[in-house]
Amino acid sequence: MLHNFSRKKIDPAIVLILLFAAGFSLLAFLVMSNAVFPADMAIISFVQGFESPLFTTVMRFFTFIGSFPVVLGISVLILLLLFKLYKQKAELIVFMIVLVGSPLFNEGLKRFFHRVRPEYHRLIDIGGFSFPSGHSMNAFSLYGILAFLLWRHIRSRAGRTTLVLFSVFMILLIGISRIYLGVHYPSDVLGGYTASGCWVAVVIWSFQKYKDRRKSK
Repeated sequence: MLHNFSRKKIDPAIVLILLFAAGFSLLAFLVMSNAVFPADMAIISFVQGFESPLFTTVMRFFTFIGSFPVVLGISVLILLLLFKLYKQKAELIVFMIVLVGSPLFNEGLKRFFHRVRPEYHRLIDIGGFSFPSGHSMNAFSLYGILAFLLWRHIRSRAGRTTLVLFSVFMILLIGISRIYLGVHYPSDVLGGYTASGCWVAVVIWSFQKYKDRRKSK
């Protein structure tokens, strides 16, 4: 019995779900206990130390493309492109579930934690609660699920490397823009990444289980 158990493969999606859930739980505990506040302020001071008119324009741009209306517009274009190129209805449904569920999940978490946004040095005005970052969740959900869906259709190593690097670049820059502009703590951004990572991994795991059941019939 132990021999059979040892031969079973551990589902990578389950591992990711557990890791992201553990990461978010730890961040939430640190946020609620204010234990992370000194580190948050130190990072904000460091990032905003690069303030300049040009850098502010760049960060405003990344914040703009990370907003939900723009993410929604990009998602519609990607949906049309994916359908035209690959005709994969199941993948389109997965894409929509991730993108629609992410802001709903974010809103529920923000209402639960009720964290007030930083007041240190804001470069833009914005309302609402702070933890976790909605922009960070939107970015991780969009570019994370996009990388997952396109990976199987890209055969070359260079193409796959470009896909991953582009996705990571967009996720990081959108998150950093929120810290730079003074509307989120770094822990908000990390909280957004881990919460969205957990959500995306759950959807991917469900999608894989669905495909396995289809194959077994």
